[in-house]
Amino acid sequence: MPHGPEDWTQNLPLAARNWLNGRRVEEVECVVADIAGISRGKAMPDTKFARADRMYLPKSIFYQTIDGDYVDMDIKHQWTESDMVLTPDFTAAAASPWAQDVTIQVIHDIADLDGVPVPFAPRNVLKRVLDLYAAEGWRPIVAPEMEFYLTKPNTNPDQPIEPPMGRTGRVVASRQAYSMTAVDEYGPVIDDIYDFAEAQGFEIDTIIQEGGAGQIEINFVHGDPLALADQVFLFKRTIREAALRQGCFATFMAKPMQHEPGSAMHIHQSILDSQGQTIFAGDGGAETPLFHAFLGGQQRYLPNVIPMLAPYVNSYRRYVPQGSAPINLEWGPDNRTTGLRVPVSTPQARRVENRIVGMDANPYLALAASLACGYLGMKQALAPRRAVVGEAYDHDYALPRSLLEALDAFEAEPAVVEVLGPVFCQVYAALKRHEAEGFLTVISPWEREHLLLNV
Repeated sequence: MPHGPEDWTQNLPLAARNWLNGRRVEEVECVVADIAGISRGKAMPDTKFARADRMYLPKSIFYQTIDGDYVDMDIKHQWTESDMVLTPDFTAAAASPWAQDVTIQVIHDIADLDGVPVPFAPRNVLKRVLDLYAAEGWRPIVAPEMEFYLTKPNTNPDQPIEPPMGRTGRVVASRQAYSMTAVDEYGPVIDDIYDFAEAQGFEIDTIIQEGGAGQIEINFVHGDPLALADQVFLFKRTIREAALRQGCFATFMAKPMQHEPGSAMHIHQSILDSQGQTIFAGDGGAETPLFHAFLGGQQRYLPNVIPMLAPYVNSYRRYVPQGSAPINLEWGPDNRTTGLRVPVSTPQARRVENRIVGMDANPYLALAASLACGYLGMKQALAPRRAVVGEAYDHDYALPRSLLEALDAFEAEPAVVEVLGPVFCQVYAALKRHEAEGFLTVISPWEREHLLLNV
């Protein structure tokens, strides 16, 4: 979209224009999400951004692991560091209300020099999957739930993470699920989150206290998958900034503390037709074959995309029997022990909640992976297993035990590779194998404690 000195701010969403309230933008952050979901890009004065000069970033930002290593891959001329072209998507712009200067952050689309979308950019992977739905006349609707921990500042990685002290000074007060008193423990942080969200135009559905000490859950109103992925991507930074302002950390690790529950990013998924009606409910509100096929696709193919839902070695510590996280991909109505839950709703709002996803996942990739599985199920008319009655924890553990095991399944399924894109899958698997193998070189405190003098 063209923009110039006089008009570019008129392309911003209403929330950003209201926040500016006539003020001049001083700085623009041109951002993209890398493989991990980290914000990368360039910051510049408004005057430079307004000139609409072509902006570039090297492809190598997608060849970097979470610990900063670059990975050699079988990619021709990989290290020529060829440029990608960044184009602002003004629908995905928001204020940075914590910044000292008047700052707007704008998510950018990414293409190569010929205008072809870069296939391993996470936002493009999600767009690829959404295009497959659109070709069938289907429109996914999603609602992500964000769980995270507020913690004491942790500057020494050799020390365990601890919950912060709230206003009462007692950890136990913040370990009461759904307690309003527990939410009040961290009132100043919550207040800042609300203020920042309002400035950014993010529509929060609910904020609740989860089961862990200092664990908070924020739910978004359902909507378009790309828009919701953008919000989660930006909102992670927002929450971190709100926490830092109040002297604590916010972490989205899947399992930051040994004796506390893990943090998930549950994804509610429903599909509409071209008339805006759900394809999951038929005459009289009955469950449709497409609803069952979507569930069947989740059960059949989610095991092959687990590395996109549980992307780090720490992610697999969350899947513990009786540990508030699913251990298999059974499904059931209103059953929170299953990996796939069908919440209580009207037929028009019928949806499938994917409870496998960890909060450490890149939101673009998590949504792309989960929706890809449902798409394959509907295209192949797959049938799900029978719904579980009772606790699914009583069924066999049926998830990968480690990232390396999950990657073997990821690379072994041609249907998944085709839907997500072969180039993306090649890059993603290489980065994740490098991370997993790097972790194996680390000697942990458990090994020193129990093996040093006992073996």
